[in-house]
Amino acid sequence: MLTKGVFGALRTLLGLALVGSVIWQVADRIRVDLFRPTEYFAYFSITSAVFAGFVLVVSGLVLLQGKNESERLNIIRLIAVVSMIIVGVVYHALLGDTALDPRDVGYDWPRIPNAIIHTYAPVLIALDYLFSLKGPRPRLRQALWVVLYPLAWLGLSIIRGLNDGWWPYWFINPGSEGGVIGMLTYIAIIAVAFIILGFIVLGLRLAIAKALRTSSS
Repeated sequence: MLTKGVFGALRTLLGLALVGSVIWQVADRIRVDLFRPTEYFAYFSITSAVFAGFVLVVSGLVLLQGKNESERLNIIRLIAVVSMIIVGVVYHALLGDTALDPRDVGYDWPRIPNAIIHTYAPVLIALDYLFSLKGPRPRLRQALWVVLYPLAWLGLSIIRGLNDGWWPYWFINPGSEGGVIGMLTYIAIIAVAFIILGFIVLGLRLAIAKALRTSSS
């Protein structure tokens, strides 16, 4: 079993890589005069990367001090893990390298930070959560907490969209073809997807912990 120090160092480095990737993208967009901060930080992938990055750094520093995560921090890290998995899956299944905004067509964004946010970080953060088993033993029902962050993001995005008419994604726009019913349907689907994935991730972690205990006894 890897030590707290190793997990702490790796977790801290991954968190810094996520935050650093966002800073890299911002700097490059400023360079080509394509940085629109109120829009850039409205995308779920970016807010999730910043959120997960800070959570990983805090959790990593806790382990580097030789301490265990608190139950609350462990739940917050689960929320970050599920959010980043969703980011990676949605990006590779639906978005890829296509520009979400017509104003970004032709912009060749930096590949390394994009790959870190959408590919490497989702995989590594999931593996870290599944195999870093020290600390409080989570209960399966705690997976329900994962829906809080996406619902908060959705609420703020809808308030902002109704105020200025800009939407980060078409499916949360009540003025799109599906109307309010379509928007609410997508919100329900998103909430259910997060909860299901939360139970899957947490269930796998508990199963791995049980298997390791059994093999060592």
